[in-house]
Amino acid sequence: MRELRYNTLMRKKETFTLHKPLTHVAFIMDGNGRWANARGLPRHLGHKEACKRLREVVDTCREFDIKVLSFYAFSTENWNRPQDEIDHLMDYLEDFFHSEMDYLMSIGTHVIISGDYSKLRPSTKQVCDEVIADTAKNDTFVLNICLNYGGRDDIVRAAKAMAEEYKEGKIGLDDFTEANFSKHLYTMGLPDIDLMIRTSGEQRLSNYLLYQNAYAEFVFTPVKWPDFRRKQVIDCLKEYDGRNRRYGGLKNE
Repeated sequence: MRELRYNTLMRKKETFTLHKPLTHVAFIMDGNGRWANARGLPRHLGHKEACKRLREVVDTCREFDIKVLSFYAFSTENWNRPQDEIDHLMDYLEDFFHSEMDYLMSIGTHVIISGDYSKLRPSTKQVCDEVIADTAKNDTFVLNICLNYGGRDDIVRAAKAMAEEYKEGKIGLDDFTEANFSKHLYTMGLPDIDLMIRTSGEQRLSNYLLYQNAYAEFVFTPVKWPDFRRKQVIDCLKEYDGRNRRYGGLKNE
């Protein structure tokens, strides 16, 4: 038994060489409730288990020198869920930041919150404010948590901001460019998404980073998020690495 355990621990981790540039990966962490239901557990325990996957996913992506990760934690539509489930989601988010803060600082993480998190309960908002402030000077790695986020809301908000600047005479019509528009999004300063991964088998964006996903490669995996581990991350990276990214052109054809 001891020899078997030793051999298991010493077994080399699966890896591969990533050939294509990959800077920003976004995740839709789907399937938590269904994962719990399949085990006869309350839905909220699926979300609790989901938070345990974040560190392993972050570590795996850092192995491949991926600099920016975005996670869809709570959408503008998630307010339609039962209040008890929403409360548990906020509990687990706060617990994650409290328990992982030392780790996040140790890897130079700059935490960004995309979305109007001011509408969250006071304790969650305070935790977010503290994390943003504490990690503001870090520049090795970016962790973008999307909270009370909606892609359409993000675009409308940016359009209103530019319209206000135009109304005040700060900009002209010629300043309405993609580059300037992106500066008014929650993700200002971040590169566009290269790879968007959604777990649980669903194949839709669900109002997630619509502008930023314009030329992302999509990978939909049937694995539910609580079961999404290092191996599954690498499987998705392999799928991405085999794609031919043409950006509307005819590259390599």
